[in-house]
Amino acid sequence: MTADATAAAQRAANRRGVLALSAGMASFVTNDSLVKYVGQSLPGSELIFIRGLFATVLVLAIAHAMRATSSMAVLTERRVMVRAGFDAFATMTYLTSLFHLPLANATAINMATPLFITLFAVIGFAEKVGARRWLALATGFAGVLLVVQPTAAGFNAYALLCLGGTLLHAARDLTTRTIDKRIPSILITLSTAVAVTLLAGLWGLVARDWQPVNATQLALLAAASVFLSGGYFSLTVAMRSGEMSLVAPFRYTGLLFALVLGFAVWGDVPNPMAWAGIALLVGAGVVVLHGERRGRPELEPAAD
Repeated sequence: MTADATAAAQRAANRRGVLALSAGMASFVTNDSLVKYVGQSLPGSELIFIRGLFATVLVLAIAHAMRATSSMAVLTERRVMVRAGFDAFATMTYLTSLFHLPLANATAINMATPLFITLFAVIGFAEKVGARRWLALATGFAGVLLVVQPTAAGFNAYALLCLGGTLLHAARDLTTRTIDKRIPSILITLSTAVAVTLLAGLWGLVARDWQPVNATQLALLAAASVFLSGGYFSLTVAMRSGEMSLVAPFRYTGLLFALVLGFAVWGDVPNPMAWAGIALLVGAGVVVLHGERRGRPELEPAAD
């Protein structure tokens, strides 16, 4: 393959990764909104378990339709299981900390994930990340802080637990990158859904605080499972496409989707500081995409 063809293939992979991650974040935000509503009347472990059952059945049906279930043995492949474990414990860790932290503080900590992913990409994959992408990451994170506006009073010991969940999310994404490309992404998605459901079930057995579920709650959790499954799949595709350090900053699009949803559903309007943060978030994405369109990827293979 010629140098031009290689560069074109890399740019196509980057675009696929950016679009997949953006779609995934939109799905996760919608799922979170539905879960937040149901969470007002159901314990966390119960709603995650029920949602997980719906998601598992849905993903299994899609995998069967794609004729991927003939390869179900790959679910026991070590890296697939490690990734699923990272995702399950990251979910439980983040939710536990969320119950004891202001939402803004937890969001700010969780949005540090792209920084960790890029750092892990440099350490684990010897990627050379140029100043443009580091600047975009830093700018985007500054935008996150301006939008969510966490308070010093809101940080407590659970902030460290939340940070641990953020590291687990980054480790999950790093592990995704190491899984054999011949393993279908839909089966990796299935492994995640199963792991999260099982861990939530164990959590519920320990807590023993489950309550009766009505038809409305079931319907909302079924809808949430559709968006959750889409998010799982899109995230898997994103982390297997393109350059991690280029794709990672577009995780910040989740915050933009949350703002749009907040305005459309609850009429929330950002304050001036939040608008400044939005401008930084958009600017960070433009900086990354501009460099990509110019055909000058800042990532170069590391010398042996």
